[in-house]
Amino acid sequence: MQRALPVQNRLSFEEGLELLEKADLLSLGRMADEMRWRLHPEPLVTFVVDRNINYTNICWSQCLFCAFSRPEGDPEAYVLPKEEIFQKIQETIELGGTQILMQGGLHPGLKLNYFLDLFRSIKGRFEIHLHALSPPEIVHIARSSSLSIKEVLDALKEAGLDSIPGGGAEILVDRVRERISPRKIRWREWAEVMETAHSLGLPTTATMMFGSVEGPEDIVTHLVRIREIQDRTRGFTAFIPWSYQPANTRLGGTTATGVEYLRILAISRLILDNIPNIQASWVTQGAKLAQVALRFGANDFGSTMIEENVVAAAGIRFRLSQNDIVRLIEDAGFKAAQRNTRYQILKVF
Repeated sequence: MQRALPVQNRLSFEEGLELLEKADLLSLGRMADEMRWRLHPEPLVTFVVDRNINYTNICWSQCLFCAFSRPEGDPEAYVLPKEEIFQKIQETIELGGTQILMQGGLHPGLKLNYFLDLFRSIKGRFEIHLHALSPPEIVHIARSSSLSIKEVLDALKEAGLDSIPGGGAEILVDRVRERISPRKIRWREWAEVMETAHSLGLPTTATMMFGSVEGPEDIVTHLVRIREIQDRTRGFTAFIPWSYQPANTRLGGTTATGVEYLRILAISRLILDNIPNIQASWVTQGAKLAQVALRFGANDFGSTMIEENVVAAAGIRFRLSQNDIVRLIEDAGFKAAQRNTRYQILKVF
């Protein structure tokens, strides 16, 4: 697994907060860009070809910031049939995809055996990397099946789980979580899932959803907590900050500006000196701002996202093809490279 290069003069919480709040935007971006080049001297920007399959939108958590979930019995509620999931995977492979990102709601009726059967069926039919089940889903499965997190992860790994996405992090501060997702796991449970996964050899990503009700101190706390986990485990392959999208949610509010996104992306690169890769979020920010992000610390363009439903439910529907992503990377002055989930280069364009 990749490891970030050691960085001298690590930023403290106080220094990170001061930079986030007071540093000139371009100076902050220049610092983040310099760190990006220290960690990745080659002029490559990577991306992965994948599809996001949401196996269900039924969720008892009903987070206030979410426009995607539905309660049981709702006319728009669904659980995808196996054959439909298989068809989506086949289409992904035919388009050159190497990864399936599979996440869903916290369905009261889906216990461990459902996922074991599904994952074994997928692996028995396809050669594809299964990047699936965020920490809230893992904890939900453990509770509903009366098992420990380790027991659940052991079983899922044996059934074909290859890595875990970093969703459900939002802001790793319980005071914030209690306001935006009062029924979802607390931050220490999120951390427990990730540390346990890393101990079992399952790599994961980490994320942050900002722009809801948190303050600058909460953002820096989130980043420092991610950094501390990485110090212990070295299991995070990448970090993805993305902005809250308020349309169609009960929480409401306004989304972060492009300037705020770039500031947070840059401070993420500077504080997370031990995480090798930072993704630009074109899905929420759009193509042009994602290009700018490549000079504010990002070295990865995320995925082609053949299918995406969660952010789309909040009214954001940016779409890019593989050719679009390659062109955008090249127009920004870099070489585009297709990678796999573990950030191994498959093809340089």
